[in-house]
Amino acid sequence: MQKAKRIQLGSLVLVGCLAVVLALAFALVSAPTLPVQADEPHQETEKYCLSCHGNPDLKMTLPDGEEVSLYISNDALQSSVHSPAGIECEACHTEIKTYPHPPTEYQTRREMTRTYYLACQKCHAANYEKAQDSMHAQVAEAGNLEAPVCTDCHGAHDVRPPDQPRSQISTTCGKCHTEINQEYIQSIHGSVLLGEDNPDVPVCTDCHGVHNIQDPRTAQFRIDSPELCARCHADADMMSKYDLPADVYNIYKLSWHGVDVSVYKARWPTIWHETAVCTDCHGIHDIRKTEDAESSVNPANLRMS
Repeated sequence: MQKAKRIQLGSLVLVGCLAVVLALAFALVSAPTLPVQADEPHQETEKYCLSCHGNPDLKMTLPDGEEVSLYISNDALQSSVHSPAGIECEACHTEIKTYPHPPTEYQTRREMTRTYYLACQKCHAANYEKAQDSMHAQVAEAGNLEAPVCTDCHGAHDVRPPDQPRSQISTTCGKCHTEINQEYIQSIHGSVLLGEDNPDVPVCTDCHGVHNIQDPRTAQFRIDSPELCARCHADADMMSKYDLPADVYNIYKLSWHGVDVSVYKARWPTIWHETAVCTDCHGIHDIRKTEDAESSVNPANLRMS
C-alpha cells in the first residue's frame, strides 16, 4: 500500500515538472523578439560608392555622345537632407547593387534624369502625385521633355530645404523663367525679398503653387487673382507693418469691376472676361510702388479722361 502511494506521488511530481517545463518553453516561444543591436558602421554603402564616385575625373559617355560626370561630392552629400538622415545611394539607385554595375540603358542625360526622378515618389508620394497634375507635367506629356521634374528644382545629391534662404525659391524658378525672374527681382516684391529676405513678400510658389502648378493664363486663374492678392493685401496686421491700407480688396469688391468679377466667378468661371482685376492695373511680376516713375499706377502714367 505504501509502495503504491509512493509511485502515485512520484507520478504527480513528474507531471508537475513536465508542466513547468512546458510552460517555460511556451513563454520563450511566444515572447516578443527583441531587435538585435548590430554594431554596423554608419553609411557603409555611401562610403563604398564614394570610393569610386569621389574621384572628380570619373565620367562616362552616353550613346548620344554626351559626356556625363559621375563625380559626387562628399560635401554635397553631407549638406543634403538625405545623407544625414541615413538615406543612402541605393535608395534611389535601386538597380545598382555592387560593382561592376549593369550596362547603362540611357541614351541621353535627360532620359537618365527623367528615369531617376521616379524614385522620389517612394518617400514623397503626395507631392509626386500633385506634380503629375501640374502645368509642368502637362507640358512634358505634350512632348517637351525639358519640362522640370523633381531633381531639376530640388537637386539630386545636394537636396536641401527649398526655402533656405527664401529667395532661393525665385532663383530656382528663374533657371527656366529667366525673363519673368528679371522683372520680379526689380519689382517691389522681389527687391525687398532679395534685400531683406523678407518673409512677408510673395515668392513664385505663393501665387502659382508648389507642386501642383496650374496654367496662369486660364480664365479660372484670372478670375481667382483678386482673392489671391487679398491673402496679403486684406491682412490688416501685415499691411500695418508697411503703412499700407488693408481695405483695398473690400473697396474693389464694391466697385463695378469687383461686382462683375464676382458674377462671372459664380456663374461662368471658365469663360474669359475682360473686367479689370488687380494685375491689369498693377502689373504681374513687375509690380512697383505707386510713387515709382515706372509704376503702371503712378499718377503720371494713369490715363485721364
